[in-house]
Amino acid sequence: MLVVGAGGLGCPVLLYLAAAGVGEIGIADFDLISESNLQRQVLFTTNDIGKPKAAVAKERLKQLNPFVHFTVITDKLTSHNALEIAHPFDVIIDASDNFPTRYLLNDVSVLQGKPLIYGSVFRYEGQVAVFNWHGSPTYRDLYPTPPEEGSVPNCEQGGVLGVLPGIIGSMQANEAIKIITSIAEPLAGMLLLFDSLTLETLKIAIADKNQRATISELVDYNDFCGIYENKNQHSHMQEITVQELKNLKDNNADFQLIDVREPHEYDICEIGGELIPMAEVPFNVDKISRDKQVVVHCRSGKRSGDIIQWLEKNQQFTNLYNLKGGILAWAKEIDIRMPTY
Repeated sequence: MLVVGAGGLGCPVLLYLAAAGVGEIGIADFDLISESNLQRQVLFTTNDIGKPKAAVAKERLKQLNPFVHFTVITDKLTSHNALEIAHPFDVIIDASDNFPTRYLLNDVSVLQGKPLIYGSVFRYEGQVAVFNWHGSPTYRDLYPTPPEEGSVPNCEQGGVLGVLPGIIGSMQANEAIKIITSIAEPLAGMLLLFDSLTLETLKIAIADKNQRATISELVDYNDFCGIYENKNQHSHMQEITVQELKNLKDNNADFQLIDVREPHEYDICEIGGELIPMAEVPFNVDKISRDKQVVVHCRSGKRSGDIIQWLEKNQQFTNLYNLKGGILAWAKEIDIRMPTY
């Protein structure tokens, strides 16, 4: 089994596959553990922050079942290495969180003739399917073309109920066990939709559009999905310094201040303004003014910068300013009595 992604979906998948005694498990993830991961990535603790997810996952799982052989892959999967990485494994489990990886894994599964167990989550809803099982429809039959870049918020922007990845990941592990033991037919040719708020499930048939015929080689999947990496992605963003914000407040200027942190962070320290957590911003766009200066801030400026980019690209805002350095800079330079965290 090759599990791509050791995050919210990958953690429960890995736990149940290891507990079931699957003999060979590959863990592919190039990311590091961060504090924001911990509400849904149940293999990790606060002591693991900053460490590689795949390596930490292996150590935890070895404690659960020392008889499983784990292969840790910390390289990012690309069109240049994915076929080689996937070659030793019979089943691929997609526990990723982005469209380029999903299309990449789909094409690898088709080219190598292996089943692909797909899962995805967003806010309160999840999806599960088994693709390319004895010629069944593929991910490209479900989504022939990727969505426009930036049009779908990721989990950090749109949020996800912490228990939902556990539910969907468990379903993926269930499909994997069905495949390797032949105890039942897997969820091939169907897409299962799960609503964690109502506990309703719906299975819909996936039409076979013969998209596999279009797959002859791996391509540049960032380019295919219209994603162009830019290390200086915030370089052209409008910013405002702490001192400039203080002047606006002191002069009672007509502007809007939005805090995109979480409520528990707001309770620790706040500088006024309206609390709209980052996960809720895409669903509260109407609360953001378009006719005056809007200052957006978070703890350090990273989250506020990301959501400003999303708003500018998808909602055509032109009046947004990121607070440089976030509330930590405010606490340091303006009010040293304000607690930092």
